[in-house]
Amino acid sequence: MQADDNGWHRCVVAEAGVGARYRFVLPDGLEVPDPASRFQPEDAHGPSEVVDLSAYRWKTIAWKGRPWEEMIIYEMHIGCFTPQGTFKAAIERLDQLRELGVTALQIMPVAEFPGRYSWGYDGVLPYAPDSSYGKPEDLMELVDAAHERGISVFLDAVYNHFGPDGNYIPSYAPLFTDHHRTPWGNGVNYDGDGSEMIREFIIENAIYWITEFRLDGFRFDAVHAIKDDSREHLLHALARRVRAAAGDRQVHLIVENEENDSDLLQRDENGAARLFTAQWNDDLHHVLHIAATGETFGYYADYAGDADKLGRALAEGFVFQGEHMPYRGGSRGRPSGHLPPTAFVSFIQNHDQIGNRALGDRIMAASPADAIKAVTSIYLLAPEIPMLFMGEEWGAKEPFPFFCDFDEDLNDKVRKGRREELSRLPGFDADELLDPTTASTFAAAKLDWSKRASSETLDFYRMLLDLRHQRIIPLLKGGAGHAAYRSAGTAVAVDWTFAGNRRLHFSANLSDEAATLGAQHEGGETIFRLGRNDDGDLAPWTVIWSISKF
Repeated sequence: MQADDNGWHRCVVAEAGVGARYRFVLPDGLEVPDPASRFQPEDAHGPSEVVDLSAYRWKTIAWKGRPWEEMIIYEMHIGCFTPQGTFKAAIERLDQLRELGVTALQIMPVAEFPGRYSWGYDGVLPYAPDSSYGKPEDLMELVDAAHERGISVFLDAVYNHFGPDGNYIPSYAPLFTDHHRTPWGNGVNYDGDGSEMIREFIIENAIYWITEFRLDGFRFDAVHAIKDDSREHLLHALARRVRAAAGDRQVHLIVENEENDSDLLQRDENGAARLFTAQWNDDLHHVLHIAATGETFGYYADYAGDADKLGRALAEGFVFQGEHMPYRGGSRGRPSGHLPPTAFVSFIQNHDQIGNRALGDRIMAASPADAIKAVTSIYLLAPEIPMLFMGEEWGAKEPFPFFCDFDEDLNDKVRKGRREELSRLPGFDADELLDPTTASTFAAAKLDWSKRASSETLDFYRMLLDLRHQRIIPLLKGGAGHAAYRSAGTAVAVDWTFAGNRRLHFSANLSDEAATLGAQHEGGETIFRLGRNDDGDLAPWTVIWSISKF
């Protein structure tokens, strides 16, 4: 290869057509895959393969996306969503998701990772869909098929770190910097010497997924761990350039942000997102999880107590908006009450909240049915954007434990690390802990679709999502205005005001005992009722939604 400017090297191999496999050889003899490889048929350590993505013929070329307020998100892991665990197999289930009312898939990371199975957060080649799921064209076909059914597709993208096995880029490029530290070691070099090419490598990766695969947006993993002292932070540059590359298509950008930094969610004078569309709202999850399970260990302790925290999470987004959080030992968050409810994604389960439990057990595995129905009817009808975790709609009880497949040395470190981390949780039993590195743990997480047909839970979800489509989404289309809440013990009420003088009213009692809320709003149409309300006396596990005009 011939040396070029700025450290680049190049050569032209005329006979290297589609299907050709190749590696680069470093001066010390180390053979490495292409850092921008589009396909790794022999895994992360193998050769790259030349593909021609332009050969795929799109059926939905006119697709422009869906408005954000219409989103009902379905988080899925390709390897566990179906028995086959492939992009093509996922297509076979899209009609069932459409019939349920889902309008968006959120696919856990697919960037090439080492081994046979992984959550995807240890990816090392960000341009290559993992070969265990199929070819890049198979992912295109999945996106195309989803668009045919009116379903948007978001990808979970990890730009805060690279996996520990199979990442050859530091051998020849300044990928990391010791100027910043993250939970995974040195930070990605977004602001030091040579950072221009690293920044471009990442930003062009996001643009690649949007333009080549016609994705509708991203969920960006742990953006609080993306450290950058540049004049324009990588996150700002990323949002700006992705939106520009999408042109007239509707692209939505979601963040996971432990810091609850509402500045990333600011709106312009027309109510459009300046940078990021929404954030996963862990605060609302924690409050609802405590109500359904009674668990108050770890960070849950800071969300326990009366219903005031539930009211604040529904009305304002974050529970902690700069207040001291004992578990963190410092303040957390920034004010969020000025943001529309659609700036937040709500859920009662996701891969983290299930997988980072000792047994990877779902909330539905042991919680009372009344409690589950109550919290479900809250988050699926609230003005925040709801997100289901795969199988939740029929009450799937398969665990979703952490799993990975490294070499034996790394596998042993993972086993020990998980054991130490999870041993601090109540109910931990070392004899029951699933080994995260075995194929049986991965297999245990696969959905059993045979249980779907006989599920009463499925009918409940269908009813709620149909109600959301018919009554809640039309309210959101005009934009959100003022929200107010009040609470008394375990009872809470929230009122949202929308365009056209329409109001959405919510009241609930998430406890085993009756609770008194006092005088409620008068008039309006009750669109959903679970339990009883007698002049402000709410029976256990009561949830009521109504709509009125003023």
